[in-house]
Amino acid sequence: MKRMKQKRWIWISFVILLMAGVAGSILVMRQNGAEQVEIVQDGKVLYSLDLGSEEDRLIEVEYEGHVNQIEIRNHRIRVLEADCPDQVCVRMGWLDSAAPIVCLPHHLVIQFAEQSEELDAVVR
Repeated sequence: MKRMKQKRWIWISFVILLMAGVAGSILVMRQNGAEQVEIVQDGKVLYSLDLGSEEDRLIEVEYEGHVNQIEIRNHRIRVLEADCPDQVCVRMGWLDSAAPIVCLPHHLVIQFAEQSEELDAVVR
């Protein structure tokens, strides 16, 4: 009986530590500029947004007569509507990970901006 209580406390402690680690990771991501988002089309940054300070709004991005309607709501971003045939970008939902939202037919990418303060290389 005593051994079962010890195992239970070990598992409870493990779960608490795991949850604290996840919460800490989320806080660190938010503090390190993870709210900076770019809307990119054909390699060109159309919009650079700080979701932490963005008001709720809709942005329309056109590509060869086709439109993606991008929604910013509650400091989150997603493709609300698109007139592309596959609707993959719409089904991807809110941007919430390192994986970008992509609309291949319209050459559109919504991604977290890379925040690098380190020097990558020196060119001489």
